[in-house]
Amino acid sequence: MNQNTPLSARPVHAVSHRVQSAAQLRAHGVTAGQTAAQCLPGGPWQQLLPGVYLLRPGPPTPEDRVRGALLYAGRPPAGARRAVPVQPGCGFGEAMVTGLAALALYGFTSAPPVGAPHRIDVLVPRTRRLRSTRFVQVTRAADLPRPQHRLGVPLAPVERALADAVGSLTDASAVRRILTEAVRGGHCEPSSVVRQLNAAKLLGSAHVRDAVEALLVESRATAESGLYETVRVHGLPQPFWNVDLALPGGSFLGGVDAYWPREAVALQLGARSPREEGVVDSADREHLERLGITVVRVTPKQLRDSTARLSVVLRTAMMAAEDREPPAYVVVLPR
Repeated sequence: MNQNTPLSARPVHAVSHRVQSAAQLRAHGVTAGQTAAQCLPGGPWQQLLPGVYLLRPGPPTPEDRVRGALLYAGRPPAGARRAVPVQPGCGFGEAMVTGLAALALYGFTSAPPVGAPHRIDVLVPRTRRLRSTRFVQVTRAADLPRPQHRLGVPLAPVERALADAVGSLTDASAVRRILTEAVRGGHCEPSSVVRQLNAAKLLGSAHVRDAVEALLVESRATAESGLYETVRVHGLPQPFWNVDLALPGGSFLGGVDAYWPREAVALQLGARSPREEGVVDSADREHLERLGITVVRVTPKQLRDSTARLSVVLRTAMMAAEDREPPAYVVVLPR
């Protein structure tokens, strides 16, 4: 058969998706020459990305773009092609969608839909020698996170996708919207967002830092309200709220969000601002516990999920105080 002879559908009858890599087509018995013939002007196929083909005419759908981006980023390195034959599976390798495209696939309404003209960010190992091209933006990582799968699509965890999205945004309001939706929607905790943004060295940007500050102020206020309600509804003793602890000689021990001096139980909420991120563990748990003080840490998510469970934890810690050695005397100071 002449290489320019149009290819019938028969050789690819087993292809399960209309977007295929060159390696997958070869695994189905389609030669490079046959693929090139199908992609001639007016032909039924088209090249979507280098080494990736859309097996129909017309513009690609958002699903086509996502699959094509993953096939492009997940193809084996050139030197490994002969040593490791590619099977006609998903062909994504270690690649995963990240950034705004991943957030859209998670269902974020604040992220633009996955479609033209928006790019698709794909996360790959740092060792991959792969260029960004067309609508695919390649992002590299030394240590890839474990992907989450939605409808067969590997996505970077929300925190990582947020960091990659924020790194591409210059509009402060857009940053605020996606961070707020991430936390309000229960996708992740504020503290984990701060850690990921800090690891990505994004908190040095004023618009990012301001957005995170506003988010954590809101999250903290909501968590504190939930904590007050927990104490009231479940009949717990009233603590000292938002205090610093110190030794009588003046040595600072750290700040806690609630302290029950009679029972020597302290509580810390896990939602602080980026400026406080370095002292989020300012009340050194081991130091306090060596002094006979029990430290209970609670996240905003735990408060949202079950105040009853928190009340049991606190009550148990208070009851256990009766069996412990008397704690060291500490000074309670208002913040």
